[in-house]
Amino acid sequence: MLELYQWELSQYSEKVRLILDYKGLDYRKIEVTPGIGQVELFRLTGQKQVPVLKDGSRYIVDSTEIAKYLDLEYPERPLIPTDPKKRGACLLIEELADESIGVKGRKALFAAISQDQNFRKSLLPTSTPDILKNLVEGVPRDILTVLGFGVGYSPDVIKSAIADLKQDLEALTLLLADSPYLLGDEPSLADLAVAGLSILLKFPDGPYLNLPAGLQGKGVPGLADNPDYALFFEWRDRLYAQFRKPLIGNSPSASRPTSIQIE
Repeated sequence: MLELYQWELSQYSEKVRLILDYKGLDYRKIEVTPGIGQVELFRLTGQKQVPVLKDGSRYIVDSTEIAKYLDLEYPERPLIPTDPKKRGACLLIEELADESIGVKGRKALFAAISQDQNFRKSLLPTSTPDILKNLVEGVPRDILTVLGFGVGYSPDVIKSAIADLKQDLEALTLLLADSPYLLGDEPSLADLAVAGLSILLKFPDGPYLNLPAGLQGKGVPGLADNPDYALFFEWRDRLYAQFRKPLIGNSPSASRPTSIQIE
């Protein structure tokens, strides 16, 4: 069985999960704990970052390389069109999703967490003790701003990222104005990449992620609730309803992640 080394809130992991579900492939999720889990992942694969897909004795790293591998080894429901123009457009949009929506979405979410105490508290796992939830909720905004500087998320960087995301969402909304999918009548890697990488902008409606139910449909103010992008998020949620397996039932892909074990 395929195994996906992942973080549940990693949008690049979600991109791969959506691809696997679209192709109808069963897989087991293995949650990599930051720090120690990454050391074990590096021992296994030479790679500390997720996602990593294991297929038999093979380890495939990077979400784009995983997508290409799956298209070669599991050709049912192909991801990349054969038509030259559509193939080129698909790869361009996938790259845009990786380098813009994926990277800048983290910065936009950080801004939302900094500004909204309830949102910050809601992102904690449901098993988190109340005393810790209250502690996290009470962290002053100024401290979070300082922490943001420490990881390169200054207010100017965040402002620029949100401005770029607004342009991305405007462009994607225009592409979807008269088409069910980004390249026309059939879904492709472009759709799955954009949809999966957009989860930090607005979490999907439905039980697709191991998150508190109250976060479903919630997202970054100014993006998730902007009527100019309503068509985009409606399309994204419709794509999820079509292809993403919910976290229910007995299928391996629907189970909660298994934490990585250190030998």
